[in-house]
Amino acid sequence: MKKSVLFLVTLLLALPMAGWSQNKTISGTVISGEDNMTLPGVNVRVQGTNRGTVTDIDGSYSINVANEEILVFSYIGFLNQEVSVGNQSTIDITLLPDAKTLGEVVVVGYGSVTRGDLTGNVASLKGSEIANVPVPTFQEALQGRMSGVFVESSSGKVGEGVKIRVRGTTSISGGNEPLYVIDGIPVTSAGTIGKSNPMADINFNDIESFEVLKDASAAAIYGARASNGVVLITTKSGTAGKTKFNVGIQRGVSSPTRKNEFLNASQYVELMRESGYNNDLANGLDPINNPDDYEDSDLEFVENRLDRYAGHTDWRDGTVNTNWQEQAFNPDAGTTNVNFSANGGNESTRFYFSTAYDKQDGIMIRNKFERISGRLNLDHKVSDRFTIGANFSLTRTETTRLPEDNQFNNPIQLVALAPITPIRDENGVLYDRPTTTYYNSLIDSENANWLSTSYRNINNIFGEYSFNENLRFRSDFAVDIINQNDDRFFGARTITGQGTNGFGTSRWARIVNYNTNNYFTYSNTFDERHQLEVVGGMSFQKTEDNYTRVDGQEFPLDALKTLESAAEIVEGTSTFTNFTFLSYFSRINYKLDNRYLMTLSARYDASSRFGENNRYGFFPAGSLGWILTEEAFLKGKEGLSLLKLRTSYGITGNAEIGNFDHLGLYGPASYGLRPGLQPTQIKNPDLTWETTAQFNVGIEFGLFDDRITGELDYYDKRTSDLLLLLPLPGTSGFASFRQNTGKMQNYGFEVVLNSANYADQNFSWNTSLNFARNINRVRELSEGQNSIPPSSSRFLNGIFIGEPIGVFYGPRYAGVDPTNGDALYYSNEALTETTNDFNEATRMVVGDPNPDFIAGITNDITYKNIQLSFLFQGVFGNDIYEGGGGFYAANGDWFDNSTAIQFNRWQNPGDVTNIPQARLGECNGCNASSRYVSDGSYVRLKTLSLGYNLPSSLIEKMKINSARVYFMAQNLLTFTNYMGWDPEVNADYLGSTTSDSNVFQGVDFYSAPQAKTFSLGLNVGF
Repeated sequence: MKKSVLFLVTLLLALPMAGWSQNKTISGTVISGEDNMTLPGVNVRVQGTNRGTVTDIDGSYSINVANEEILVFSYIGFLNQEVSVGNQSTIDITLLPDAKTLGEVVVVGYGSVTRGDLTGNVASLKGSEIANVPVPTFQEALQGRMSGVFVESSSGKVGEGVKIRVRGTTSISGGNEPLYVIDGIPVTSAGTIGKSNPMADINFNDIESFEVLKDASAAAIYGARASNGVVLITTKSGTAGKTKFNVGIQRGVSSPTRKNEFLNASQYVELMRESGYNNDLANGLDPINNPDDYEDSDLEFVENRLDRYAGHTDWRDGTVNTNWQEQAFNPDAGTTNVNFSANGGNESTRFYFSTAYDKQDGIMIRNKFERISGRLNLDHKVSDRFTIGANFSLTRTETTRLPEDNQFNNPIQLVALAPITPIRDENGVLYDRPTTTYYNSLIDSENANWLSTSYRNINNIFGEYSFNENLRFRSDFAVDIINQNDDRFFGARTITGQGTNGFGTSRWARIVNYNTNNYFTYSNTFDERHQLEVVGGMSFQKTEDNYTRVDGQEFPLDALKTLESAAEIVEGTSTFTNFTFLSYFSRINYKLDNRYLMTLSARYDASSRFGENNRYGFFPAGSLGWILTEEAFLKGKEGLSLLKLRTSYGITGNAEIGNFDHLGLYGPASYGLRPGLQPTQIKNPDLTWETTAQFNVGIEFGLFDDRITGELDYYDKRTSDLLLLLPLPGTSGFASFRQNTGKMQNYGFEVVLNSANYADQNFSWNTSLNFARNINRVRELSEGQNSIPPSSSRFLNGIFIGEPIGVFYGPRYAGVDPTNGDALYYSNEALTETTNDFNEATRMVVGDPNPDFIAGITNDITYKNIQLSFLFQGVFGNDIYEGGGGFYAANGDWFDNSTAIQFNRWQNPGDVTNIPQARLGECNGCNASSRYVSDGSYVRLKTLSLGYNLPSSLIEKMKINSARVYFMAQNLLTFTNYMGWDPEVNADYLGSTTSDSNVFQGVDFYSAPQAKTFSLGLNVGF
């Protein structure tokens, strides 16, 4: 890293620079336009550099600048102001009040509004706030930064899916992810091969801002796809003036946030021998004290197994103590990022160009992520009335993937192997079964490859024509193209290729998303009292998905990995699917006397995904706002700078189902080697949208000259006509039937608080807090149906009317009988009676994977040239079910290695413990129950950044505009009572269908922990 940094600095110093004008000192005073009082703590910086100062207690400042430079004055609660230096020597400034964010521009659907005119609920985040966060996707970087937006990574595998829920889960069988819109274009966010995440293709250092549309007023203009919220992403654009370059480099190291503790070799031997011996004693045998009982005893069986698992060593001498958990983790895990950008232009043409290289060596072995990206954004003013532009981006992403959590070649499953087993035999060859308890997935590290490569283009062109100062027309056309190859090879020794002398598969997918928007915008002010903006237009989207798969086996050598070398092609398939949306939309914004606000919006959608009888949907919304501080009775009120009320109600839809769920489908069949067709799906011509009606009421406030600002919101979302997959009796010949039935509710409140704690010329401290409480309830299912019980005896998630989606339902564990070590369960819901018979235990709700509330708090502290920022993020009140507990926390039920806490098992009458007696193969407490449900609440020091801006004296000598060195830590500290690896978890293999991914929440099944990363970086601007 030192060499990289030295090379970069040397390169920059060697670049030819334009001549610099003679600097001079400018001074002045900054006052408030509200009361003409001086303003201390105002930021005064030179545009495009990190040179700047802060006004003192008297509002005075002085700064060295050149004539051609521009000063930018900014202060919380006031509008930014830019002034060209020119020949001036004194620049006095009057800042106009902004009421925190009344003048801030917020991107909304098909346009933008100022924060003060906004009547809906929109969460905003600047891209600069997450710049350089060392994670692969922007979704992970958003965690804890937006109220009401729940972000969760399923595990620490890089480049895989990230769950986002905006104000809760609205669907049981349909999609629950928000709609993603980049520069006005809905983009593909799902549907790629396996568990790959299409949003990982986006370089988030190119992003200018994020807006999340949360309530119906804000989101309804996206109609049928807005029930789960809408994430608007605006990429950076060029600015007129001298071309500015920025180069950044970052290098970091990663490790697991937490590790589990497992038995060492001597403890393992003791527990397993005890487990077998306890069975013998229960059967009237005592092989330890009576040698005649040893033959055919369980103790003999255990010791024979220990002999096998010890390989070429002797478990009795304790020479081998393998830590298999350490073998699963990558000691060289880390992150590398190099990025370059340039922006500039003139009054007619502006450009932004960037390129970046990102690499994440995951904390798990065989797991890597690499992204190379480029972007060019252009806009050109053809005339005073006509502007054209284009945004081009190209990304190549390569991910070395891992199998799903439940597979034996998942590295974390190495923890199941016995610590008495050596890693390799006497010849240096990796041990496998029967020496290892299960498959040794280290063999995949030597004999398998799994590489997924994606090329993605997101390109759009636009033109905007202004008929006059009030009316303009804009037209966009965009394509989002994903080409993905997924190539896997498993050699003859691997668990996948062992029986077929090697196995290979090649999968290819191409997703092409076409989109066009065409709309008019009219804005005008009448009689200086009435401000009106009207938007109206249409949108069309078509997405085509091609998929091909070929599998082969019988490879002559492991070195020959492509399907060309396979002696037998065992499977081949290809599919083509598509869907379309045709939409018409409109929005009216009206403002009276700068204090009374109204917004009306509507969208009319048609989709190919729905039945011919219900293909069209209408989604209206309305909202009102009242800025009380503009009223005579509050205007100028001391201590109160802003008080605004707003409320909204509207309807949105959810169309995230299969493309042909409404059709009667037929599939191929054969009889006597003759081809044919057979029915596979029942037709439903009445299938239509899920509909969510949402009410929102909120208040925005600013206190003490906006030293404290905030928002309070209450919402109630009621979803009806759920798109449920209803099971059918086997005699029908079909497994399920998609139908509109059932209801779901989400309601809660959100809090946002911002404070400017302190500011003077050298020191400033700002804090931002967000808090959200969401309550989810299933209100109705199909007629006569009260529940959808857990679909697997190994897991507990189910659906019950009156409960949150996916609650844990099963026996409630009652601990251990101190007289005999039996596992006990409650046999009644009053929890007054117990039984040691698992089948007699009463089933009940024993946990909830949905959090009670989520929160985040960010502190930004600046002292002279030093900047410190840290984010604490928390999830509270949710439960986690350890699905793997029945194997690694089963008190010696079988030969899987156990967690260290299992050593606290019951051994003698009178022992008080929560771990039952060890009994080999008897499943004494290992069934799915609340024993494996625990509190998943956690607080995490999510991000910490410490940076230093090089002083202007040094910057000028280096002939550059800015330079910043920084240290950044991600997932630095985690505080939790959860006993597993990491409380931010959701087993990936349980989400094989949309319905499964909605219901199977909060499950840990040998899932990789999150990564903790420490990195150093350098940013240079010139």
